[in-house]
Amino acid sequence: MPYPIDVVLDTNILVSALMSDNGISATIYRMVHKGELVPYFCDAIMDEYLDVLFRPELKLDLPKVSTMLQIFAKQGKHVTPSKSDICLPDEDDRTFYDVSNDFNAILITGNTRHFPDESFIMTPRTFYDTYVV
Repeated sequence: MPYPIDVVLDTNILVSALMSDNGISATIYRMVHKGELVPYFCDAIMDEYLDVLFRPELKLDLPKVSTMLQIFAKQGKHVTPSKSDICLPDEDDRTFYDVSNDFNAILITGNTRHFPDESFIMTPRTFYDTYVV
């Protein structure tokens, strides 16, 4: 598949990428940094990123968090999704689903069980094996 690829990154992918420079989540983040992936986000997604990534208990490197969010703001696409009526176990996940669904972006999440079984929702491993390798 030609780059760039439109994606929505669940917050858990960003946390994983910040916690370890190794692994698939970090590779996915580096692909965003290089412009190979275009992260889509809305106000609610950015609010969740800010809320979670700056939590003291996660002990994330705050300059790295700031850089990550600046890259998203600069290289990503800020959108306004419609609100679906799909039933999800965690209402906070709806916005990630709605942005992905409305804008034909791949939702990459470590919590696929929180979402319906749809082809545009993938684990980091599935995304990597499908689009990177």
